[in-house]
Amino acid sequence: MRSGWLTTGPRAAAFEREFAEFVGGADGEVEAVAVNSATAGLHLALEAAGVGPGDEVVVPTWTFTATAEVVRYLGATPVVVDVDRATLNLTASGLEAAITDRTAAVIPVHFAGLPVEPAVRRLAHERGLRVVEDAAHSFPAHDGRTAVGAGDSLATVFSFYATKTITTGEGGMVVTRDPDVAKRVRTMRLHGISRDVFDRYRSTAPSWHYDVVAPGYKYNLTDPAAAMGRVQLRRADAMRKRREQIATRYTEALAGLPLDLPPVGEDGTQHAWHLYVVRLRDDAPVDRTAFIEQMASRGVGCSVHFIPLHLQPYWRDSLELRPEQLPVATAEFERVVSLPAFSSMTDAQVERVVETVATVLR
Repeated sequence: MRSGWLTTGPRAAAFEREFAEFVGGADGEVEAVAVNSATAGLHLALEAAGVGPGDEVVVPTWTFTATAEVVRYLGATPVVVDVDRATLNLTASGLEAAITDRTAAVIPVHFAGLPVEPAVRRLAHERGLRVVEDAAHSFPAHDGRTAVGAGDSLATVFSFYATKTITTGEGGMVVTRDPDVAKRVRTMRLHGISRDVFDRYRSTAPSWHYDVVAPGYKYNLTDPAAAMGRVQLRRADAMRKRREQIATRYTEALAGLPLDLPPVGEDGTQHAWHLYVVRLRDDAPVDRTAFIEQMASRGVGCSVHFIPLHLQPYWRDSLELRPEQLPVATAEFERVVSLPAFSSMTDAQVERVVETVATVLR
């Protein structure tokens, strides 16, 4: 605050450099562009990819509405597809079935922090599709070989919303290996101005002139937010390890209850564990609604991630979607519950959740 930089300035620039190095290593090939939300980042990445009216973009139904709404921003059509029963992620077979001659891009979503299978990206590249990864849940994570954000997708977008694995309150980051994409995102995040505002105001030469080269947006991240992000970034590995400890304890303690526990991925996969999502079995003594109510009455708050897109009124009606068209997500939605899982949880709080779940389900 004392620096005087209250909007985008040196802290935001430093955050971008440090984040790019965290994701992609020190080779300098990965660029990161800070924005004020992951929604903004997805919008800018698709715009940089050239998505527009007449195009189709494949998105999984198991996601937050932002993943699909940014497609509408550009006048394109989201094509909503079903997900894998175990991971709730998009699959290569699901993508393959949705591709038409109008398909321009795909947005894989790494649900709960578990990376989407690499076969999705491989298929997309084979079919000439642009890949923009929705990594709102998956920092830091990798599929056993490549960190999420360091692969060969056109762009990957991370979220720093208040509930995410690191936070700036509100914020996001677009990561890419394509310098043209990075340049376009930087231009469009601040009104389509060709020269970054930070560069203009730190110059010792006359710097009042700028060119508006496109009708851009107001999507820049502030320096106070970036300062928070830089501190969070230094703690990212430690916080992920703590969430993994919590997930491991849940998995050990909840085994034997009428629940299906979340998948951990193939050997070598690093799960971000943004969410710990269980699913009530048919032999559970209560349904999902009653389970959440009884947990809340005992002082433990739970949630549901997500209400699938095809069950939301706007997407259901505008895309003419029916539950039977997406049977996996329709069925799994009825039984998913997200248990509390955040890096500052104490061991006592974890055990309280375990004991409360056991009490409700026995």
